[in-house]
Amino acid sequence: MRAPDFWRRAPASPLARALAPFGALYGAAVSARMRRRGARADLPTIVIGGPTLGGDGKTPAALAIAALLTEMGERPFFLTRGYGRRTARRAPFLIDPSIHSVRETGDEALLLARCAPTIVGADRAAGARLARALGATALVLDDGLQSRRLEPDLALMVVDGAYAAGNGLCPPAGPLRAPLPGQLAAVDALVLIGEGAAGEAVAAHARAAGKPVLRAGVAPLPARLPQRALAFAGIARPQKFFATLEALGLEIVGRKSFADHHAFTAREMAALEREAARLRATLVTTEKDAARLSPDMAARVDVLPIDLRFAEEEDMRALLRRSITD
Repeated sequence: MRAPDFWRRAPASPLARALAPFGALYGAAVSARMRRRGARADLPTIVIGGPTLGGDGKTPAALAIAALLTEMGERPFFLTRGYGRRTARRAPFLIDPSIHSVRETGDEALLLARCAPTIVGADRAAGARLARALGATALVLDDGLQSRRLEPDLALMVVDGAYAAGNGLCPPAGPLRAPLPGQLAAVDALVLIGEGAAGEAVAAHARAAGKPVLRAGVAPLPARLPQRALAFAGIARPQKFFATLEALGLEIVGRKSFADHHAFTAREMAALEREAARLRATLVTTEKDAARLSPDMAARVDVLPIDLRFAEEEDMRALLRRSITD
């Protein structure tokens, strides 16, 4: 699904307020799950989550944290359920990018596997055992904050500075997975990505709850990009991608938004190519979307790679070091 526009409006719109009682039930159920104690893995476990249903920046943060762990001499493994995969394989397995497709792994898992060994499976405890058997020294979960299947040694909440908690309500009234105070109580620190009044407000709540706030920024990596672009994306908040392209100085002559984790068909790609030719533009998309394209399709599309950097990198290293040695 794609986040409705009214989810981002604060104060909440009349429609959001009408749906708020249903959102309260949703949030209460997730809050109860978050209060449960998860299984303990035999490895240091770093859990990264976002407060909303998508677009917070969890995957770039997870990649950056795995890179730091590797620099610190650890061998991190990612554990992920492989959201969006279309096969029923239940036993956890280690991704081999040369043989596993996005249908088997999901798009985010393929991105993670480019950085560190990645295990896909719904059973996190079994995945942790497999990681240990394969030589992992630390686990990184980019989607385990609300599920609480594994008890974290370090739990981080990633917040987008511009969007933050949206209208502050839970689905279907708003984007929050659970009420913000309960989510903040379940984490050890907050990672604030980018700038914005909404993010600063959440950061203030985190500090009031005694949680440290670490700042980070996402920047595009050097890449060959066209001057005229037909941009398309099937992510939680495509407008973030479009705004990044504009900030780079590209002329965006068309924007096409799809549902999060959308599986692009050959017919859809052919239509996009015809539209790009009509506009004398080049197709441009995200790394996550490119992972869902066939190799033939991906070869005809320009991709914008991004990188996340921590402003207080030594503070993040200290948090990671503490989670590993405690």
